[in-house]
Amino acid sequence: MRAFGAAPVFSLGFRPFFLAGAAFAALAVAIWALWLYGRWPGVEPVGGMLAWHRHEMPFGFAVAIIAGFLLTAVPNWTGRRGLNGWPLIGLVLVWLLARLAWLMPIPHALLLVLQLPFLPLLAWVLGRDLLAAGKRDNYPILLMITLLAGCQVMTLWGLATHDDGLQRRGVLAALWLVAALMSVIGGRVIPFFIQRGLSRPPAPAASPLPTRVLLVSGLLVAVSFAFGLNDAPRPWLSLLFVLIGALHLLRLWRWHDRGMWRVPLLWSLYLSYGWLSVAVVAMALWHAGLMPQQSLATHALAVGAIGGLILAMIARVSLGHTGRSLLPSKAIVAGFFLMLLAGLSRVLLVPFSGLGLGLAALLWCSAFGLFLLRYTGVLLKPRV
Repeated sequence: MRAFGAAPVFSLGFRPFFLAGAAFAALAVAIWALWLYGRWPGVEPVGGMLAWHRHEMPFGFAVAIIAGFLLTAVPNWTGRRGLNGWPLIGLVLVWLLARLAWLMPIPHALLLVLQLPFLPLLAWVLGRDLLAAGKRDNYPILLMITLLAGCQVMTLWGLATHDDGLQRRGVLAALWLVAALMSVIGGRVIPFFIQRGLSRPPAPAASPLPTRVLLVSGLLVAVSFAFGLNDAPRPWLSLLFVLIGALHLLRLWRWHDRGMWRVPLLWSLYLSYGWLSVAVVAMALWHAGLMPQQSLATHALAVGAIGGLILAMIARVSLGHTGRSLLPSKAIVAGFFLMLLAGLSRVLLVPFSGLGLGLAALLWCSAFGLFLLRYTGVLLKPRV
């Protein structure tokens, strides 16, 4: 048992959570697509397939990757030893039990109990180190993890009370909280990766004001979804989304370097971050009455931005933190292209053809399948 706890895969949080999150991403979307097309032979999850899909994409898949990233980044920020060994195994098992609970014939109350511990435990582990090191500039990340736990409570309460509107608002608030977290973390690491990847001199320090405005406005967007302000178009809300979109575009303009188009680990991050701009501009158009379906903006965020940025980030972080050369294989580069096509298919094809959903799901599953094919050995083996 001691040897199992000391295995390389449990040496740092990114290893088990990137593996588990990527595998779950491929499996969950495959199950969802098979069910949509009437080809799923298995038993439906507790509460129905729609409730499961809504909950598991942000609170199962995205949260696993966020946990893996932060459990690796926070030790770097604080200089403290990261969670490893049996404590890390315990946290992984809490996440895994929550995923399996949906397939067990259990009461709704027990399902809720099994879902709730993961995010508070993650917040406690991260908060303990951040507070001990006095890293005040990272406290907003801790706040967002805590708010994500609140969104999960809202979602599960909607499931327990059969309140579809409450469940939907909790999920959408969570997605936009993830977008806010992506803007904070992406604003730190993407320009750093571009500078390091192209051997450019450090850029002059940018004003912190746009980043702070993005953080506050991103939190306001999440709150607006939680309180149902996005249930119907409200022209005044389009101004908030226009502001966020303009700040994202300003970042993309500042970060751009022609050399990055030769480096897959850079253009994949850059283009995926660009989907954030697409999603917020689409929301602005919807609130202004210029776009018919809010779901197109939601899936531009969920598939293009969150899915794409997660795939690009875990590919880059896994190589860097295992001591390997930052040269991705052809397979994972193909995965980057497939994820971009998945986003385009979900947003542009679905309004015109029901086959767009199936194609987007196939492309998504293939992209994460390629990651698992090329990175499972990397994440299981010791650092080079």
